[in-house]
Amino acid sequence: MTRPDSAESGLSGQAPSLPTGEQAHFRALERLYASAPINRMFPSQLVITAAGQSSIEFSVDENVFHAAGAVHGTVYFKMLDDAAFYAANSLVNDRFLLTTAFNLLFTRPLKAGKVTAIGRWISGRRRVYVAEASLIDSDGEEIGRGTGTFMRSQHVLATLPGYRID
Repeated sequence: MTRPDSAESGLSGQAPSLPTGEQAHFRALERLYASAPINRMFPSQLVITAAGQSSIEFSVDENVFHAAGAVHGTVYFKMLDDAAFYAANSLVNDRFLLTTAFNLLFTRPLKAGKVTAIGRWISGRRRVYVAEASLIDSDGEEIGRGTGTFMRSQHVLATLPGYRID
């Protein structure tokens, strides 16, 4: 019988090892997202799945509907921008990026329910990053997409409240 590694199984009595490098940066960005005051208005959870990839899970209800009974475009923009932004910022471990442009395409009206915003880095590694995002409803249908450009800012990630490497 093979004994599991004591660090992995917790048999050593020590706390599991903390993420390092890229994974630590991803977790710190997730904490930064969760700490942003705007997200009190838009409850959601960011997961950075890999370098250049992000996912945001959220639910919508009638509190964010426009007069015709569907989700207001504000929600589309916010979640698409955030997913694309964090996909891009996952590649930058020293500076906070800023959105410089964002184009939206609304493909279907969104009703109440669970939604996922999926962000993907497309290009750029120096000053300007390009990333896209899609909104997927609970039926698996794309309801919107967007493409943005993001630039490095003067804001050092390590100095921002919420960005912690644990």
